[in-house]
Amino acid sequence: MDDLNLTPFRKTVVGVQFLFVAFGSTVLVPLLVGLDPSTALFSAGIGTLIFHLVTKGIVPIFLGSSFAFITPIIAASAEWGMSGTLAGFAGVSLIYFLMAGLIKWKGMQLLDRLFPPVVIGPVIMLIGLSLSGTAVDMAKTDWLLALVALAVSIIVMMFGKGLLKLLPVISGIIAGFLVAICLGKVDFSAVADASWFALPQNIRHPQLPAFQWEPFIFMMPVALAAVVEHVGDVYAISAVADKDFVKNPGLHRTMLGDGLACLAAALMGGPPVTTYSEVTGAVQITRITNPQVIRIAAVTAILFSIVGKLNAILQAIPQAVLGGIMLLLFGSIAAVGVQNLMRNHVDFGVTRNIIIASIILTTGIGGAVLTAGSFSLSGIGLAALIGLVLNLILPKEKKA
Repeated sequence: MDDLNLTPFRKTVVGVQFLFVAFGSTVLVPLLVGLDPSTALFSAGIGTLIFHLVTKGIVPIFLGSSFAFITPIIAASAEWGMSGTLAGFAGVSLIYFLMAGLIKWKGMQLLDRLFPPVVIGPVIMLIGLSLSGTAVDMAKTDWLLALVALAVSIIVMMFGKGLLKLLPVISGIIAGFLVAICLGKVDFSAVADASWFALPQNIRHPQLPAFQWEPFIFMMPVALAAVVEHVGDVYAISAVADKDFVKNPGLHRTMLGDGLACLAAALMGGPPVTTYSEVTGAVQITRITNPQVIRIAAVTAILFSIVGKLNAILQAIPQAVLGGIMLLLFGSIAAVGVQNLMRNHVDFGVTRNIIIASIILTTGIGGAVLTAGSFSLSGIGLAALIGLVLNLILPKEKKA
């Protein structure tokens, strides 16, 4: 399809399609971690426009809330509060800035040396597995609603065609929500009281980051998984568009744009926004690679964020429906980690690889904590840091 000659109307229609692909992921993350979904939509739209400004407006990528940060946001908010967690998002931005500088300086070789698949794969698995208990706890508040949402998501994932196949999350949420309405299990009083149009909650009443070192450092290692996904997405989009975005505008620019978008989202009270595979899949299926279409999707997200009724409806979704989605979602994230190991042919006949992967998983799932005075590091952040250090210090086995 020659998307460069699309009419303005067609560009708008396709742009809204892209937003619906991104919608489920972008609003699910804040709903699960206690952030405002309308702020997440607003920051995703603004972040995408910032990304396009930094990358010369030629890369057809939409940024949205990343599932990789669900676990650390929940853990950080319990430990340091939401203001401290927002400060931690600045640590995510710093990782993107550092990676952009390293790539500009040394190219991809240094990145591959620091973060090989044997480190990244188990970290991605850990992101999914560490919240499995939370998913079950949410689902068991009403197993019927949870199973409806789960079943519809699985059906769409397995048998959906075209763009529908990319919408298992939002399809499951809608199905579970409709069943809940039919059973009288949804309270619409907040929807009735909500204004039709209102600025996002965190824009009207800003919750600014309260800088603390602990959440700042805690979030940084988790960003590694998102950085790796970013690299893969840029290569995938380059292949679909038949353009080398790795060279022009350059991977360092796409990484910088993503980092600035994350920082802007934190200042607005939203979760980190990054590239992610659902939108990459939408580009592959539709063959629409016009960046103007993505910018229309970004503007549409901003417009949706000021619809007060929509925000109230999203917050009325029963917890069990979200729990049913999480049962599939977190398992899927863990499976992506396994897929990463397989695709890169990580050899677990090599003792070194077994040691690195095993210690990452056991320290992460087991709840290991590193404490120094008032500072502590635990969970995914600590496990990722241990994996990075082990990869650098363990000698590689000599081939026979």
